[in-house]
Amino acid sequence: MSGNGASSSSMSMKSDDDMVGNNRNKSVLVVDDDPLLRMFHDTYLKHVGLKTRVVENGKKAVDLFYLGAYFDLILMDKEMPVMNGVEATKALRAMGVSSMIVGLTSRVPPCEMQAFMAAGLDFCFEKPLSINTVAFLLKELNKNNNNN
Repeated sequence: MSGNGASSSSMSMKSDDDMVGNNRNKSVLVVDDDPLLRMFHDTYLKHVGLKTRVVENGKKAVDLFYLGAYFDLILMDKEMPVMNGVEATKALRAMGVSSMIVGLTSRVPPCEMQAFMAAGLDFCFEKPLSINTVAFLLKELNKNNNNN
């Protein structure tokens, strides 16, 4: 995992029921070209109380924001057709999107991970998401919402 100082000790195990409570009004955009991963992430995130939307490439994600959509969290795959995650993240940040953007990758070399982070990610994880990763991200979202 890469990101703003998160450690594995900050990602203690939580049950799904523990995660649902504060998340009913949180929305997540899942951006991934793999239909199985889109379905897996969509189903799991709904299970923990989040509102989700899925798209299969970065251009569709950028277009949603151009049309006025808002999501608290964006899960962004790195490798996609049409517009990849690096390009989409740069475009979203250039538009002023302040949502938490989390990169999702298969195993990639550290230099590629750094380039993805430099595009404007808040965090980056290997896919698929684990229970601990989701718990960590929800904690970060709630912390950020309490600070705003």
